[in-house]
Amino acid sequence: MALGYIGAHSETLAMAIIVSKGVVQLTIALSEETEDLIQAAIAWSLGQIGRHTPEHAKAVAQANALPCLLQLFLDTNSSEDLKTKTKKALKSILSRCVHLPALEPLLHDAPPTILKHVVGQFSKVLPHDAKARRLFVTSGGLKKIQEITAEPGSVLQEYIQAINSCYPEEIVRYYSPGYSEKLLERVEQYKPNIS
Repeated sequence: MALGYIGAHSETLAMAIIVSKGVVQLTIALSEETEDLIQAAIAWSLGQIGRHTPEHAKAVAQANALPCLLQLFLDTNSSEDLKTKTKKALKSILSRCVHLPALEPLLHDAPPTILKHVVGQFSKVLPHDAKARRLFVTSGGLKKIQEITAEPGSVLQEYIQAINSCYPEEIVRYYSPGYSEKLLERVEQYKPNIS
């Protein structure tokens, strides 16, 4: 917890923890520790360190802390305190993380309460980064976004629409569920004009 308090105090101190490989060690401890109270303290500490800037969040993400936090959040054996601390840590880190390769695996595993924060970060970055938009398509991210069911008018739905507006309509349709079947039906119904 000491690292969490130090990291929470200022951006500079949090960066000093990152530079001295403290985040890597916290992540290793998080994955190897079995005691809920200690895991909760580590999760809280990671959240405090990663919440300052995109650089801080990227360092936490690159230490592979996000999948560990998510796994503990989803674990049915985790205590309520541990779930609360991992959820808060994930939210605070995700709110600053613009390192999209670290976020992409969370698209597939995160529950809706965390997913909206992940999708929100993509909706902020993709409109301004052509290379990231291309990578998002080729990695399967856009396809996954089309598979997400969101309530009409929800924040998640707004984020999805913002992401979709970054791409031509035919690309979004192509990656939408069921589109390949529609194309095959059109092929079957097509009457060639043979002279």
